Amino acid sequence: QVELVESGGGLVQPGGSLRLSCAAPGRTFRAGAVGWFRQAPGKERVPVAAVRLGDRHTYYTDAVKGRFTISGNTAKDTVYLQMDSLKPEDTAIYYCAGKFQTGIIASAWYKEDQYYYWGQGTQVTVSS
Repeated sequence: QVELVESGGGLVQPGGSLRLSCAAPGRTFRAGAVGWFRQAPGKERVPVAAVRLGDRHTYYTDAVKGRFTISGNTAKDTVYLQMDSLKPEDTAIYYCAGKFQTGIIASAWYKEDQYYYWGQGTQVTVSS
């Protein structure tokens, strides 16, 4: 069973930055895709951002545009979510989701069923 591994979460003050990482040990994403989703306490899980590793197209939800940046490394074995200007409302468990061989439909990047594999999540807390 393939499992993605997230890292980089933690406690940060408002206005601060964190960088999350998502990897699949022993595998690369190739021409696949990775998405980040988050779930705040008492709320449903929602999409945050996604990247198609084949053409490097990126997608963001309006709440994080201009503050978050999703990218993949050259080897395509790790995807990052750089989060700047963090706000208390960004507090959530962040999950990465991915697929290895094929990309996602651009117009459906935010749908969970576009992704085959999921991580366990990493906690991000933004508080003073």
